[in-house]
Amino acid sequence: MNQAVRLLLEIGPLVVFFIANAHYGIFIATAAFMVVTAVAIPSMWLLERRLPVMPLVSGLFLLAFGGLTLILQDETFIKLKPTIVNLLFAAILTGGLVRRVQLLKLLFGSVMNLHDRGWHLLTRRWIIFFLILAFLNEVIWRTQTTEFWIQFKLFGIMPLTLAFSMAQLPLINRYMISSGSDSSKN
Repeated sequence: MNQAVRLLLEIGPLVVFFIANAHYGIFIATAAFMVVTAVAIPSMWLLERRLPVMPLVSGLFLLAFGGLTLILQDETFIKLKPTIVNLLFAAILTGGLVRRVQLLKLLFGSVMNLHDRGWHLLTRRWIIFFLILAFLNEVIWRTQTTEFWIQFKLFGIMPLTLAFSMAQLPLINRYMISSGSDSSKN
């Protein structure tokens, strides 16, 4: 899929949430976020012919926690969603490490070919990053205003995730398998 379209489908719902909140408040923003996400995920499938795992899981939690937010008129639920999703991703990756299954390799092995040690280290780093994101979300939503939390989601989490991803390039380059190499090397 064109990277620009994919980026739009992945961050578009969050941008809609941000804009809707600025004009109409968190409850209308939550409803808009849910609707745009419900359109974006099938659109990704139509364009790629595969469901994107992380946006799908996050979208399902958005529907559940966004629904609770709207039904109960309590913004706590939408604020908890990022914490729970990040803890879930960390737990799933940890479970994969314990079972010696390289889950990131299953997800991204068609994009990059790393030695097993590289996948292991990359997985550990993502686990730590997801735990940090969960911690940050908890600190921000519990100590700051709703407006600050929403701005942090767009202008804090996104740049942090991009910076973290870019910081993994040396590890990826170090453990990249050249054609004809053994994939189990350290």
